[in-house]
Amino acid sequence: MTTPNPTTNLPDSNTNPVRTIALFLLPIVLLIGVIALFVYTAGAGLNAPPAAPIESLEFERTSLRNGEIELGVRNTSPQAITLSVMIINDAVWPFSASPSLTIPRLGRAVLSTRFPWVEAEMYAVKLFSTNAVPFETVIEAATETKTTDTATLLSFTLIGLYVGVIPIFLGMLWFPALRRLGPRAFTFLMAVTVGLLIFLGIDATTEALELAGEIGGPFQGIGLVGIGIVATFLLLDAISRRQQRIGRSESEQRLAVASMIAVGIGLHNLGEGLAIGAAFSSGAAALGAFLVIGFIIQNITEGLGIIAPVVRDRPAFASLVWLGIIGGAPAILGAWIGGLIYWRPAGVLFPAIGAGAVFEVVYELAKLIQRDTRNRPMPLTVFAGASLGMFMLYVTGLLIK
Repeated sequence: MTTPNPTTNLPDSNTNPVRTIALFLLPIVLLIGVIALFVYTAGAGLNAPPAAPIESLEFERTSLRNGEIELGVRNTSPQAITLSVMIINDAVWPFSASPSLTIPRLGRAVLSTRFPWVEAEMYAVKLFSTNAVPFETVIEAATETKTTDTATLLSFTLIGLYVGVIPIFLGMLWFPALRRLGPRAFTFLMAVTVGLLIFLGIDATTEALELAGEIGGPFQGIGLVGIGIVATFLLLDAISRRQQRIGRSESEQRLAVASMIAVGIGLHNLGEGLAIGAAFSSGAAALGAFLVIGFIIQNITEGLGIIAPVVRDRPAFASLVWLGIIGGAPAILGAWIGGLIYWRPAGVLFPAIGAGAVFEVVYELAKLIQRDTRNRPMPLTVFAGASLGMFMLYVTGLLIK
């Protein structure tokens, strides 16, 4: 009896490349033909016009200057929209649109009107299309929008430092005290870190899903959330597996895990900076300040999570500094993006990326805990630590939500 050769079923590498390309293009050409047939037959005879116009408009960015209001809007409906009327607090106001009052599908326009707004007042803005379809937004607390200049960039940089860099380094100052812990206490600390990260991941996912429901249908918010979480998880997992194949000592592997935690927390802080910057740029300065204070309190625990895997070791001081920068500095970039060029789909994608990174780090930490407790399981210790970690962020979250 002859053994089958496993290579006999493989494709022939010497086949004609032109024929291969033609075979790949054949289904696409047939698909185009099917679509053309469907359009030519008016949707198989079922393509009836809707009873009412299908129009939707997304408000992206509101800018307030001295005696003027600017609204950035994007058309998320299936067809072009022509705007006709602007009403502010039940009064009709003249306005101009750039580049045009007619906005194509997925196109953007900036609407400007001269309006004597008053600091801290709330204004309800309603737009009507030529088909009398209304679109509404609310300016919660009017305040002059920051312009893109050196002072503004410095302000957002300081916000990022307060939110991300400083509290994470403060949390890392627990390093000398944590080195005095025994094996059970170390396992408990690792479990606390897992609980912290699980809570952060769930919180980021919830935030991304909430924002996904606010953006227009064509941007497919739920799909963006899925892409951000899954793609980030798989990418970091691939990087981690690649590092594990390199011969490293246990201390180097633990430092690699700490680096992955710092990356995950850094991506999460990118989303936090985005939220704070957007709050300030949209005129909700009081909300932005409240978020800063809450995130400062919360993020000190993230510094604890970064150093947890390397407590047993003696990492170089420069390594600890880099871990803190990786974990905290993205908050500065997020504040810049949120305050200066905020775009809602990015506001959905960034928290999802942070969630995917955090979940992958949880997976790596779980493997590390399992390896360290293989000979001496501590299920109740792990349960207590993870529960405490989640509860700690729940309590600090009360200051933010």
